[in-house]
Amino acid sequence: MAIIKPNNNTISAITALPAAIPTGKVIQIVNAHTGTQATSNSTDYADTGLTATITPSSTSNKILVLIDQSVGKQGHDTWSQIRVYRDTTEIGGAVAGRSIGYTGGSGNNYVGTGFSNSFLDTPSSTSALVYKTQFNNTQASGTIRVQVDSGQSYMTLMEIAGWL
Repeated sequence: MAIIKPNNNTISAITALPAAIPTGKVIQIVNAHTGTQATSNSTDYADTGLTATITPSSTSNKILVLIDQSVGKQGHDTWSQIRVYRDTTEIGGAVAGRSIGYTGGSGNNYVGTGFSNSFLDTPSSTSALVYKTQFNNTQASGTIRVQVDSGQSYMTLMEIAGWL
């Protein structure tokens, strides 16, 4: 759109031009955390309790998902895997975190570790989106815990202006 200087008036006489949100600008941030311990002795995946909800303002926007998940294992030949979901869709690969806390044959020690990851999601939605993590006990031996002894896990969601 060209700006025309009508009748030799100054440009300041023009009151407004359409506003645009620059690509890559952070539009909103949602933070969530939990310290509620969850335990698994099963190969089945279960919710960790770490959940956050965001409603994008445009279908062209992206969601940057940042996760810091507290995980611990007790027993030998066991470890956990972590999945990340948007609603019912797994994001970040087939298994986002593999072999968390793996120590092979370490009998009765208790290993605390963490799962940290980030994903740039393209949901193409303006509906409320629920992001969450799930975990399992890969060998169904020993015990896997998340948020061990009220340790905190965190999730940050950032809506990033997308491309038109």
